[in-house]
Amino acid sequence: MNFLIENWYLFLVAIVSGAMLFVPALRKSGSTTVTPAQAVQKMNTEKATVVDVRAADDFSAGHIKGAKHVSLEQLEQQLAAAAKNKANPVIFVCATGTRAVKAVAVAKKLGYEQVQTIAGGMKAWREAGLPIVTGAKA
Repeated sequence: MNFLIENWYLFLVAIVSGAMLFVPALRKSGSTTVTPAQAVQKMNTEKATVVDVRAADDFSAGHIKGAKHVSLEQLEQQLAAAAKNKANPVIFVCATGTRAVKAVAVAKKLGYEQVQTIAGGMKAWREAGLPIVTGAKA
C-alpha cells in the first residue's frame, strides 16, 4: 500500500496516457454526418464514393455528379458493386438524410469502415447551391 501512496503520480500518468489513447477512437466513430461542403472535399481529396439511396425516379430527377444509385432495399446485395474498396470513404445521400442513416447501418454491417451521410440530404445539397445532374445514368 505504501508503494501506491508514494508513487501516486505514476498511476496518474498511466491513467491519463490511457485516456489519451482512447479519445481518438471515440472521435473516429462519433460523427456519421458531413456537410455538403465536407462531402465535396472528401470526394475530391479522399476519392469518396457517393451512393444515392433514393428511388430511381428521384435519382433521375437530379443527383450528385458521379453518385452511384443503389436503392435502400437492394443495398445489401449491390453495395459491393458500387463501392468496391471497403477502406475508402462512402457517403450516402437521400432526400433529407433519414434513409441514408439506415444505409450507414447496412454498410457498417457489411464491413465498410468509413461511412457517412450528407446532413440534410439532397435538400441541403441544393440549398448549398452545389451542382446536380439529371438522367438515370448511375
